[in-house]
Amino acid sequence: MRAAAHVIPGYRFTLGITFFYLSMILLIPLAAFLLYASGMGVGKFLAVATELRVVHAYLVSFGTSLAAALVNAVFGLLLAWVLVRYDFPGKRLLDGLIDLPFALPTAVAGIALTTLYAENGWLGRFFYAAGIPSAFSVLGITIALVFVGIPFVARSVQPVLEGLDPQLEEAAEMLGASRWLTFRRVVFPELLSPLLTGFALAFARGIGEYGSVVFIAGNLPYETEIAPLLIMAKLESFDYPSAAAIAIVMMAASFLVLLALNGYQRWRMHHQGV
Repeated sequence: MRAAAHVIPGYRFTLGITFFYLSMILLIPLAAFLLYASGMGVGKFLAVATELRVVHAYLVSFGTSLAAALVNAVFGLLLAWVLVRYDFPGKRLLDGLIDLPFALPTAVAGIALTTLYAENGWLGRFFYAAGIPSAFSVLGITIALVFVGIPFVARSVQPVLEGLDPQLEEAAEMLGASRWLTFRRVVFPELLSPLLTGFALAFARGIGEYGSVVFIAGNLPYETEIAPLLIMAKLESFDYPSAAAIAIVMMAASFLVLLALNGYQRWRMHHQGV
């Protein structure tokens, strides 16, 4: 560290800017959450965080986020595979459309999805004809989270898949391995870490997603109400400590997911002797 300070120009200045930026964007807001919640006391904090309506909102947010992340893990892997391994007309357009959820305002995405999956929508009419309510339901929330989460998985897997040495697959085929066995024993182990990274990022994004979900959810208490909506309701009523308490629980869940992922990746690298 001391040697780097002499080698890298502007080391102290850039380090100070980095800590200042992290403090303004991350550390100070987190400290504000803890400050608001600390004024409640442990008893009131637990009362707010474990209220029946709040717990049900947690279940909706966590459950739909997990379901959407699992769907994205499968289809994100397939999408990355198609973009890397095949050439077809419109490939560049499809590759660019993957990032559309990042560029599109979340409220616009929510309104568009609600229009498509409503009972008289282009896609929703088929779901409702089969007796499956797609809008203003848990399914609708999951669809919205799939939309916003798919880029995380595809963009995590795609560069790793592009960097794989094709000679490994060729050697496996020369030794008599089938394509499925080659994928399962040679390709997939290399894609597991980025796939889990994309899964965790999509899950963490889904937990706190608000704009694209609030329109299609219906927001019925004890049915389709999400936790971020409760936070907004608490803020609108100027109940900042309660909003902070709910936010802390969700933030802690996201951190635990990311810590578990990092722990697994470290264990895997140690197990492989990397």
